[in-house]
Amino acid sequence: MRRAARSLLILLILACTGGLASSPAVAQNYAARADVRAFIDEMASVHGYNRVVLKRAFAAARYQPRIVEAMQRPLLEPPKWYDYVQQFLSQARVEGGVAYWNAHAGELERVEQRFGVPPEIVVAILGVETYYGRNTGKHRALDALTTLAFDYPRRAAFFRGELKEFLLLVRDQRVDPAAPTGSFAGALGVPQFMPGSYREFAVDFDGDGRIDLWTSPADIVGSVGSYLARHDWQRGQPVLLPAAIAEDSLAAVQRRLDGGISERRSAQAWSVDGVAASGAPPDLAPDPVALLMLEEKDADGVESESYWIACHNFYVLTRYNRSRLYASAVYALATAIRLAR
Repeated sequence: MRRAARSLLILLILACTGGLASSPAVAQNYAARADVRAFIDEMASVHGYNRVVLKRAFAAARYQPRIVEAMQRPLLEPPKWYDYVQQFLSQARVEGGVAYWNAHAGELERVEQRFGVPPEIVVAILGVETYYGRNTGKHRALDALTTLAFDYPRRAAFFRGELKEFLLLVRDQRVDPAAPTGSFAGALGVPQFMPGSYREFAVDFDGDGRIDLWTSPADIVGSVGSYLARHDWQRGQPVLLPAAIAEDSLAAVQRRLDGGISERRSAQAWSVDGVAASGAPPDLAPDPVALLMLEEKDADGVESESYWIACHNFYVLTRYNRSRLYASAVYALATAIRLAR
């Protein structure tokens, strides 16, 4: 009796001092938790989901502390453009993009015809996201999404929505919920679609009756084209154009930048401030455009800035990832692939 009391005391001390894992998922399986049971009830009543299937899935789900740790890492200062882009413009990645384009030229041509998105843009997104499918993630999506939905309060509402979409997706696709793997945040397949985007924007481009973003090149490239088109990609319009800035306007223009990019304004307003696009096509869409700054470094280590006009299609790329560096890297890789091919 004394030994049992002593053991209990030790456990309580460890729990209070952080020496014992305190996650609810460690103490009990997800299927036994009240919040998960409420989620199961909702899925059953609203979506007609089989309760037995859901209970079995959540009993198999495992809490992933490293995923929570990754999500909680403090935000660091964004890297400089010249550091960020290097990984995406390596010779191997550019050559990989050319090879992917050559291997799937027919499907990519169909994407451009149907959605208006050039092949190099589609291929570059795949190159940036997963190195053309080499790195699609090894986390079980069920574990990742369950962990973030129920044990990451800061974004629990978002991830519960994505968990719901994931469960509906695997039911639609007749896939075991425990089978799909992806990123630590639950992104799936070669194009790294979140489950909600998978269900809303992915397309069956090979016509086999299912949408496979892991092994069907047609579905993969078609779904990227569909995603961009549904976010208003403009056929035949540029992504970035070099900006010409009057020397006496540079300081004032730089003050408009916030995190390397300005607000969007009309081309006429920019012209009044001494900013113009170089090499703009005659049919350039009249949409508002922004000024983008990218940090550069030459071979001698001297740093400078380049300035670009960010057109409507640049912002469509940021719907994939809301980062000026990401969208710029996709454009840079796309340009390199097209020139290499």
